[in-house]
Amino acid sequence: MSQFLQFLFSGITVGATYALAALGFTLIYNASNVINFAQGEFIMLGGMLVFFFLQAGLPMPVAIFLAIAIPAIVGMLIEKFTIEPAREADVVTLIIITIGVSLVIRGVIQVWLGKGTHSYPAFSGNDPILIGGATLLPQSLWVLGITALVVVALWYFFSRTLAGKAILATSCNPLAAQLVGVNTQWVLLVSFALSAALGAIGGVLLTPITLTSYDVGIMLGLKGFVAVVVGGLGSGLGAVVGGLLVGIIEAMAAGYISSAYKDAVPFILILVILFFLPRGIFGAKVTERV
Repeated sequence: MSQFLQFLFSGITVGATYALAALGFTLIYNASNVINFAQGEFIMLGGMLVFFFLQAGLPMPVAIFLAIAIPAIVGMLIEKFTIEPAREADVVTLIIITIGVSLVIRGVIQVWLGKGTHSYPAFSGNDPILIGGATLLPQSLWVLGITALVVVALWYFFSRTLAGKAILATSCNPLAAQLVGVNTQWVLLVSFALSAALGAIGGVLLTPITLTSYDVGIMLGLKGFVAVVVGGLGSGLGAVVGGLLVGIIEAMAAGYISSAYKDAVPFILILVILFFLPRGIFGAKVTERV
């Protein structure tokens, strides 16, 4: 039982990061129908920037703030200078653009901060907490707690604020939103900024546990995309459930089968889900009127 709990804690912790990445994918997809494959690089930026700012002598709170704010600005620049000029292009072209942006970000960080693996101290120490014979790191509680707060904040933003409702209106019908006065270009900028910030938060939280490097965003981004598809593309609830599900199944497979298959499990899962539920667990059902 203790072994099962250990794998469960590990899966939920990393799954929460996948959920944040998946929420980022969902935000941009809903606002613009673009699948942003640079999302993983925002996770990498979060961890790498905190490391850089701490090395520069800044206090932890300031380093974390800058590590979230800078990717948010980068997200807005990506939308303004790469997505907006090509907004009439087809989906494949937009995907290729986001992959190109991902390569550029990765290359810049590689040249700037090198190829080494980095980390920084956990927010509240490394003394493990014993639960049912399994150990839970305090940093894992930070990951789960902040992820829960982010989900609640996003719910409030979209259901209670005018800006959030404008984004929802744009995702439902951009033309109708424009006709009632919604600035859809502003909506896209905000969506890319929020998406980048969500990814950066995941990187900031996870780095003290798993370390970071210039290329860590590749697999994290792909697994975040798997979580989106498993949960249902465009569904916020699906993104959260999909992220946790991918993380838990990955941890269980690594623990009970072999860690060699750890990175393959999410992609096997996506095939199984798509075979039985093509639109994901919480994907919208589409009916065609004849």
